[in-house]
Parts: sequence; C-alpha cells; structure tokens
Amino acid sequence: MYLILTRAFPPELGGMQSLMWGLSKEISKNFMIKVFADYQENHKEFDEKENFSIERIGGIKFLRKIRKAQLVKEFLKENKVRGVIADHWKSLELINTDKKKYCLIHGKEINHPKGSSLNKRVINILNNVERVIANSEFTKNLAIDNGVNKDKIIVINPGINFAEEPNKKSLEKVESLLKIKTPRLITVSRFDKRKNHEKVIMALRNLKQIYPDIVYICVGYGDEENNIKRLVKELDLNSQVMFFKDISEDLKNSLIAKSDIFVMPSIISKSSVEGFGIAYLEAAQYGVPSLGGKDGGASDAIINNETGIICDGNDLDDIYSSLNSMIENKKYRELGKNAKEYVSKFHWKKIVEEYKKILN
Repeated sequence: MYLILTRAFPPELGGMQSLMWGLSKEISKNFMIKVFADYQENHKEFDEKENFSIERIGGIKFLRKIRKAQLVKEFLKENKVRGVIADHWKSLELINTDKKKYCLIHGKEINHPKGSSLNKRVINILNNVERVIANSEFTKNLAIDNGVNKDKIIVINPGINFAEEPNKKSLEKVESLLKIKTPRLITVSRFDKRKNHEKVIMALRNLKQIYPDIVYICVGYGDEENNIKRLVKELDLNSQVMFFKDISEDLKNSLIAKSDIFVMPSIISKSSVEGFGIAYLEAAQYGVPSLGGKDGGASDAIINNETGIICDGNDLDDIYSSLNSMIENKKYRELGKNAKEYVSKFHWKKIVEEYKKILN
C-alpha cells in the first residue's frame, strides 16, 4: 500500500488538483492506496465515486497540517505501508517515518533564494526522500540550482486523462456566442502575473488591425482580474475580449475545442514560475496548438514550431509576431494536428509506467 498526501485535490478545480487526482486514480489500478487530502466542500459525493479511500482533513492551515501528520503517523503504525507520495515538500515536513518517501516538485514552490530559511526547509525535506519527481527538465534544473541532490531527481511529466468530446449543445452554444469571430485565441488559467494575460492583450491591440474579427477568450479568475479588465477597457478591446468564470467543465472544454490557439506565454514573476503547463496538453487533445513562454517548463509540453510556438513572454514584439505567424495562412491548423498526435504520449496510462519503475 502507498499513502498519497496532498493539499490540492478535487472537487476543487486547478492543475495541481487534476494532477493529484489523475496520479491517485492511475496508481490505484496497480497498488492499494489511501489518500489524505485537505477538506473541500461537497467532497462526499466526489469521494464516494472513487475506488480508493480518501480521508479529508479540515481546520485552519497550520492546525490542519499538524492534524494530518498525526493521522498519517497513526495509520503508518497500524498498517503495512510501502511508501508515501506527497504533492509538495510541505506535505512531508511533519512526517517522520522510515518508509520510502517520494515528493513531486512543480516549480514555484521550490524557487526561493539560496540560503534563505525557506530554501533550507525545502532542501532539508527533498534531500531526505527516496526520489524527487520533477514535472519538467526546467523544474529539475531549478531544483539542482537551489541545492537539491541531482542524483535524487527524476523527471516525470504530468499526465492527463483525455476528456470526452463536449456535448453538441455546449458546442452549439459556443458557436452562437462567437458567431463570425475569428481567429479565436483562448487562455484557461488563473489571472496572475506569470500567466501574462497583460502582454497578450497588448499584442491583441495590434493584431486587431490585421484581423478585425479576432477574439480572445479568457477563462478563469484571480488577483489580476480587475487589472486585466481595466486594460481591456483602456485599449478599447471590449469587443475582442470575452471573460468567463464559474462555468461548467463541458462549456470550458467546448470553448477550447472551438478555439484556434491556446495562449499562455508565461514569465517568471518574483519567485512564481510555470513549471510545466498542463493546460497546453488539455488544449492539444482538441487539436489546438499553444503559444508558450520560454521561462519555465513549457518546452516539455510544446515542441517549438511543430505543436505550437515557444516565445519570449517578456518581449511584446515576440508575442505579437509569434501569434501572427500562427494565424497567417491558418498555420494553427497544421500545428494543431501535430499537437493532437503528440499529446498521446502524456496519457496517464503511459505516464504511470514511469511511476511504477520507481515504486517497484
């Protein structure tokens, strides 16, 4: 049996949540598992559908961490456990056990100045586990630069479970919303600095001169939402930008499926960095190519000039010219076809084989 410790798990939405759910589901097909996850409202209905045990821990963050560690300690005493898999170094900080420990790393959570107190805590945990599982080559190199023992690190990209085709009604709804708008750009992510909505919108102002019917669909919410909406208004792009949040999974997938280019030219903002970018894969499964940023792990998910383009997210001209090159002569169609073929290598049933090698 393996224990999976996670602070991010459905029914809460997000890339980390999808990753930990997909990993748990696939590992449960090969090993007995038990998941210790943070409490979420409406979790009971979700948990009952799974074929593995999920224990939820509530309370304020600090006490929740202590309580989870106590519950894990008790479980380890009473059960035969082969190892512990954690979503984050903090999930292991209070776990004292001689069982093998495995820790996933994603990018921003390990990106602290070398020698700082946070960096020392990260190194103390990660250099005392069996394996550190990096989501990309970028994250692996970042960890090594910050003091993690390179011999402990293995790169296993996140997997995805291919979504079902969106239902006909949702697709028709999206088509009626978008009407003649083309080309169609989309970003599905939190609104925060590193996702770089701001520069995409600035590039859109110039693209509008060439493609007057262009549309940019933004799905998500976050701290930068008001700033982004203010910029759209200032640049007189209200007719070109559409905002969606709190929508169904089916409508989200329909919006992606009906789009031409997924746009997320991520940058490094303070210590925040895009370690991989599952969203690129989620778009690729619908035959939608991506524009990603060179700062981060996007190049593990996008083959430059084959399944999309990697640009310099700090350079507005590069974002503009990259988007224009994808739109010209509808090059996005060829890139999208390649992306749909390429994404099959990230299916969870293939990715889990890499986990089985280290767990066995």
